[in-house]
Parts: sequence; C-alpha cells; structure tokens
Amino acid sequence: MTDTNTRIFEPEGRAIPYIEDAGSEPVLVLIPGFSNIAALGTLAHVLAEEDFRLLRVGYRTGRTEGATLADLAQDVVDVMDHVGLGDAWIGGHAFGGVVARTISTLHTDRVDGVLLLGAEGPEPRTDLEPLQAAVAASASAEQWQAIAPTVPVMLIQGSEDDVTPPANGERLRDAHPHLVSLVTLDGGGHLFPATHAGEAAFIIEDYLDVD
Repeated sequence: MTDTNTRIFEPEGRAIPYIEDAGSEPVLVLIPGFSNIAALGTLAHVLAEEDFRLLRVGYRTGRTEGATLADLAQDVVDVMDHVGLGDAWIGGHAFGGVVARTISTLHTDRVDGVLLLGAEGPEPRTDLEPLQAAVAASASAEQWQAIAPTVPVMLIQGSEDDVTPPANGERLRDAHPHLVSLVTLDGGGHLFPATHAGEAAFIIEDYLDVD
C-alpha cells in the first residue's frame, strides 16, 4: 500500500521531502521531474501492489542557493541511508532522470540500475522550476549528459511527449546501445507515469523479471 504522508529529512537544514511505500523487493527509488513529490504516486501505487519497496524523494527546500547536480544526488543517497536502504534501482521522471543518472555516476555502488521515465535532451529545457533551472545552469555538458558505463538503463517514454520528446530517448539509446533498453508507450504524453501507470508498471516488472 502506498503512503500519502510526506516526511521531511533535514540534514544540515536541507529539508528533503520523501515518501516511503511499504513492500519488500525489488527496491526502487523514484525522483519526480518537478517539486510535487506526489506526482509519481499513481505509478508508485501500482508497483506497491506488486510488493515493490518504493522510496520517493523530492527536492530540497532549504540550502538551495548554489546547489548542484551532485548535491541533489547526495540528497537522495542521504535519504536512502536515513531509511536504511543500501542499493536500489534509481528512477526519475524527466529532470529527475538526470539526477538518477548523476547518482549512478557518483554513487555507482548504490545503484542496481537506472529507470528513466522520459529523457531530457542534450541541453536543459527552458521551462524548469527555479531550483532545477539553477542546478541545470551550473552543470557542464558532460555532467548533464553523464551516464555510468557499467549501470543498465531502462528507458520508458511516451510517443506523444512534447516536453521530453521520444527523440531524446532514441538519441540516448543510440549513444549507449549496450546499456540502454528503450520502450515507447503508444499514446503516452509527458505525464504517462500517471496516465499510463499500469502499462509503465508492467514494463518495469517485466524488465526486472518480477513474478
């Protein structure tokens, strides 16, 4: 069963919101594309019904000035430590996927694989929220596009996504064909984790070989 209660972890005043959903395995950490931590709740609910252990981690609301991708990645790892998670699949929607990929490059030992729900393009979008926009602006092109050389990536995208369009995912797959597995949901828009949650969950379960 999914939890709707957002908790706040406040190491050094960073105020990181998170929601922990009951379950056993597989273990999946989900990072939203924007500040609404509940945005991935529908997908989390479907996966929790299959006994996934889920941890949704949002974006800090304290000590935001000067934050970097590495800082946001550390926030997620610190929450994992706080709730007693060792390693996990790390997933993210849109910008959250950039954070997930950053975790895989900087904390590879904590990452079993990366789940991307839509892929950002080679350059940051102009419609990001203030924190994400500032973090993106501080990142080099190499940091923005980083992908761990030994970590598998499952990429699910919507065919009608006009925010993180399918071309982004195809570009990533073509650049790393040995790492990236790509599935496109027919008719899915940018919010497919909510509107096509059942289909997305089935793909995740199949990829992770969940009985």
